[in-house]
Amino acid sequence: MGKYLVCITGASGSVYGIQTVKALAGTGHEVHCIVSHWGRQVVESETGRTFDEWAKELAIDPGRIYDPDDLAAPPASGSFLLDAAIIVPCSMNTAGAIAGGISMNLIQRAALVSLKEGRPLIIAPRETPLSLVDLRSLTALAEAGAIILPCSPAFYHSPQNVDDLVNFVVGKILDRLQVRNDLYKRWTN
Repeated sequence: MGKYLVCITGASGSVYGIQTVKALAGTGHEVHCIVSHWGRQVVESETGRTFDEWAKELAIDPGRIYDPDDLAAPPASGSFLLDAAIIVPCSMNTAGAIAGGISMNLIQRAALVSLKEGRPLIIAPRETPLSLVDLRSLTALAEAGAIILPCSPAFYHSPQNVDDLVNFVVGKILDRLQVRNDLYKRWTN
């Protein structure tokens, strides 16, 4: 089983992060989480529940949920071995900071650690439209080795509800992590 860090920032689409945690934890993987201060507000605003309530439901060990201001937490160090880090949804503020090598919080630091250690880093931006500044930040991250996986669901699988759209993106994230899943109907011709 793998060991993954899932980070939720203040971009809209917090359900993508929650479903990623749920999918990884539900398949027996060790999941660690960082939720930014704005991410916590967005989770509550969009789902009507706090992240802590979600974490209890998903049986996430409270010792694996880190304060975003704690730059001494385990994910801040390259010696904290992870199979991958995922920032979903990733605000363009967070993407821009990481692209600029700035680590003012634990999410940014953990992302930069993933890049410096050569570990997979998935950035899942949920923003539209994208400015030239945003595009340049995402390009810089891709050039540094990050996987850019926008929260852009497909429609070829005939989604019936919002969960189908969310699970398509989460399934694509798990595909990039090489975690088997059946969260979405795959393309068949």
